[in-house]
Amino acid sequence: MIDAAPAAIAVEGLVKRYRSGGGTLDVLRGIDLAVAPGDFVAIVGSSGSGKSTLLHLMGLLDAPDGGTVLLDGVRADDQPTGRRDRLRNTAIGMVFQSYHLLPELDAVENVLAPLLVRHGPLAWLSRRQAARRDAEALLGRFGLAGRLHHKPRQLSGGEMQRVAIARALVTRPGVLLADEPTGNLDADSGAGILDALVELNRADGLSIVLVTHDPAIAARADRVVRLVAGRVEDA
Repeated sequence: MIDAAPAAIAVEGLVKRYRSGGGTLDVLRGIDLAVAPGDFVAIVGSSGSGKSTLLHLMGLLDAPDGGTVLLDGVRADDQPTGRRDRLRNTAIGMVFQSYHLLPELDAVENVLAPLLVRHGPLAWLSRRQAARRDAEALLGRFGLAGRLHHKPRQLSGGEMQRVAIARALVTRPGVLLADEPTGNLDADSGAGILDALVELNRADGLSIVLVTHDPAIAARADRVVRLVAGRVEDA
């Protein structure tokens, strides 16, 4: 009998609370969620239900007050800060509603930024040409071959989000976490971003967890999970 592969990313018994006035606010109350390799999961729920909090914990941007976060079956949330930083730079890609592009850098330079952080200035010298080819290929795949040297102010919202996705993927992560990635876009641009994510999932086997408030967007995923009162319910 062949053992099943571990989940690409999973949380078990996840708890998160914040101080509010003189008491505490329980945002997540024991979340269990496993995302299989190559799975596309959409997380939905009302405003304030904890969707973004859950995604930030899965991305190791914050620490849970209880429970665990596992990458490929290995616990990640309790690792030292430097190790968590490296995991975010290698195993996890993140895309947000706001693009967070550096305004002084062009599209290619923005995509290359995570690799420069990973390798450091000296090691970067021997890797930069190959890395630049990878970045340009990614941008070309997203229809931006003619916008490689445009800065963010010269790009549309949809183009900026495509650059942000390419930046998240240039490190070749196994998991992409996307927090309302179409929230700042018009309908046509948003549909294009969603098509790009679906293609990445289908063609590359990229595991995707997407937070959205839009049922039509959620319907494109393989599985929809609803967050209600800090707990997960199947939608």
